[in-house]
Amino acid sequence: MELHASTKESKPPSVGVRNCCCRLRCTQELPSSCYRRSLLRSHQPLFALHPLFALTNRLVAVVRALNSSPSSVEDMSLISQNARTKARKTQRVEDIKEPLNHEEVEDGKDSDDEALKAKKRKREQSEMQQVREMKKLESFLFGSLYSPVEFGKEDNEVEIGDKKSSDLFFTDRSANNVLSVYEEDADISEESDDDRAAVQRKPVWVDDEEEKATINIANVNRLRKLRKEEDEDLISGSEYVSRLRAQHVKLNPGTDWAQIDSRSKIDRSSDDESDEENEAALNQGNKDVDDILRTNEDLVVKSSSKLLPGHVEYSKLVDANIQDPSNGPINSVQFHRNAQLLLATGLDRKLRFFQIDGKRNTKIQSIFLEDCPIRKAAFLPDGSQVILSGRRKFFYSFDLVKAKVDKVGPLVGREEKSLENFEVSPDSKLVAFVGNEGYILLVSSKTKQLVSTLKMNGTVRSLAFAEDGQQLLSGGGDGQVYHWDLRTMTCMHKGVDEGCINSTALSTSPGGKLFAAGSDSGIVNIYNREEFLGGKRKPIKTIENLTTKVDFMKFNHDSQILAICSGMKKSSLKLIHIPSYTVFSNWPPPNASLSYPRCLDFSPGGGFMAVGNSAGKVLLYKLHHYQHA
Repeated sequence: MELHASTKESKPPSVGVRNCCCRLRCTQELPSSCYRRSLLRSHQPLFALHPLFALTNRLVAVVRALNSSPSSVEDMSLISQNARTKARKTQRVEDIKEPLNHEEVEDGKDSDDEALKAKKRKREQSEMQQVREMKKLESFLFGSLYSPVEFGKEDNEVEIGDKKSSDLFFTDRSANNVLSVYEEDADISEESDDDRAAVQRKPVWVDDEEEKATINIANVNRLRKLRKEEDEDLISGSEYVSRLRAQHVKLNPGTDWAQIDSRSKIDRSSDDESDEENEAALNQGNKDVDDILRTNEDLVVKSSSKLLPGHVEYSKLVDANIQDPSNGPINSVQFHRNAQLLLATGLDRKLRFFQIDGKRNTKIQSIFLEDCPIRKAAFLPDGSQVILSGRRKFFYSFDLVKAKVDKVGPLVGREEKSLENFEVSPDSKLVAFVGNEGYILLVSSKTKQLVSTLKMNGTVRSLAFAEDGQQLLSGGGDGQVYHWDLRTMTCMHKGVDEGCINSTALSTSPGGKLFAAGSDSGIVNIYNREEFLGGKRKPIKTIENLTTKVDFMKFNHDSQILAICSGMKKSSLKLIHIPSYTVFSNWPPPNASLSYPRCLDFSPGGGFMAVGNSAGKVLLYKLHHYQHA
């Protein structure tokens, strides 16, 4: 087929856009139908400008060469392969090829198969490249998932699969010369601790100039302490270094547990038992150190055993009865043995219970007694009941378990018109009431019946139990302190309280070693009870900080604080440090008024102190020395 060019001139098409014979705007390649019509019409200018024109000429030349020279089949295969690959991409090879003979068709089929294989290989390489890119992206986002990170490796480095095995692996010829891990452990266990320590202490680098240098330690004042003899002056550099290190160790001794080689300092005996004991002791010490280093708790904890004199650390909390203040004076406050329940009573005839936490102090319950303004209320030590009394011939008992109030009295055979003052025994068995004409009434806490009576020479004004309820102390108008043995119901001792005319308050320490006696003149005497029973009448300490009648006294749980108060003067409340028998100088608070304090109590753990005053408030304080309420 011959193609004739037309002499008619035409405008060249615009850049990037080609015009075909069917007036279609083709951007890349001409469709096969358009190309066929261009051949038939012989539009030379349009067809000659198309890039397939050169390819067509090459194919025609190849066909002619095959017909003329059969020996050039191999060259034709390569050319035909490239030509057919391009023609297959453009999908127009059937429009530009001449009919070939049977041999050419077979060669064409072979070249097509090779082209398909090449295309398949290229597609597989493309897929592998995509997989590698995805793995690379995953490794970048989530870490080295498919291969460990290597420093210095570039992204364009050749993959492992492309490398030769001889480049990737090598034979370790020195493996026989290196001990295994187990062999090293065996050899190390055979070495002594001294040899190991010597190896560890061997310096890595030694300065040769130290041996040549000489130091005059006598001319410099700060170096004279390094001399071993008085007339010593010149020493070598190495000796100077060793003496400096020895001086540093002397001034800065290290702790034994921080030393790595502290194991060598343990004296070992020859027998195996001592070795095992030393090993166990060392392991226990290391375990203790590990426990310390693995916790974030305070390593130094303030000791709660000894309270220092001078100042007491405290803070003011929310009032204990903030949710239900009293309309009258508070006459009694007391903590339950669980340290969370507090009772508060007063002349408004209400018994109130509060849950003490220092923040909200939630009110739990209140009980109203119509015919008894409450003068005193107290828990039984076992926490089962509350005894309430006033200026009446009877008293009340409130059962905490059953939530039931029982009215008790008048007592059989007695004509007392007031049972307002009483004390409960530590064993919760007896309740001692102050009676008329020097009588002490002992009532059973279970049956609420009168068990026995004790008689003093003068009037009774104060009571206090001791020895876990086996003994009772009483004081009154004759200025004497009586000791009663409740097992025999007899007076075992009677002694004069020094400087006292009328005894108004008594209090014993929880252990029973000390007791304090207060008088109407404000004098408080602190006695050792054993010495007092032995005949010594001199008190250990006399407290003269109050100037009015002592109304109330209370020891805390560990007998380190004694609180004394008087309700006849504002802020008349003092805290006494018992070990030193001195008053805390920073109490009461200088900028806060306690009003007229009437009663107080310490929590079982000593952390809280509640103070009831005449204004109907129960002031609550936190004592920081004690960690528990």
